[in-house]
Amino acid sequence: MVIKFQYNKTALQWLEKQLKVRVNALPTIKNKESALRIEIKKTKERYYKLESNLEEQLKTFEHLSSLWNEFNPALISVLDVAIECKKVAGVLLPVFKDITFEEKPFSRFNSPIWFQNGIVLLKKLAECGIKAELEQMVLELLEYARKKTTQKVNLFEKVQIPGYSNAIRKIKRFLEDEESLSKSSQKIMRNNLEKAKREEEVA
Repeated sequence: MVIKFQYNKTALQWLEKQLKVRVNALPTIKNKESALRIEIKKTKERYYKLESNLEEQLKTFEHLSSLWNEFNPALISVLDVAIECKKVAGVLLPVFKDITFEEKPFSRFNSPIWFQNGIVLLKKLAECGIKAELEQMVLELLEYARKKTTQKVNLFEKVQIPGYSNAIRKIKRFLEDEESLSKSSQKIMRNNLEKAKREEEVA
């Protein structure tokens, strides 16, 4: 990134202000990045646990797969998934609150006895699957926020702060050189005037 600036005191003040803002903001951004990394780790653990739990539940009922052919899947469906939002390290994230199912009535006399248990099982599996899907969504949002925060940290730390510092150094050096040149010029002029005055007095 090329920082454009002029060699004057106004530009120097503006650059110093910009540098101060970035130097002060950097620790906060680094803390945010750290908090996001921790939250990503926690979310991954929750997600893998839910995925593992779902797989285990499905395996437990694998031997009953032939029975599921008799089951009518239209008996139960997900009506609504209630989600709340919470902020984690400045990122708005969805949080599972509740799930509402719609159950169709069925004849307990004409249907197999295990249908009621089948509905309970499907509710558990659906809730576990939805929670896992939500955690995956949270993970993607956190990863995106962390990536953006890391980019900002790198921009401040490796580009803008060194860039502004360098520009400030150049302006200060230029102004110092200009000041010493001005003082030298004034001294020469003063000496010349004094010399001219002495010569005039001698004449």
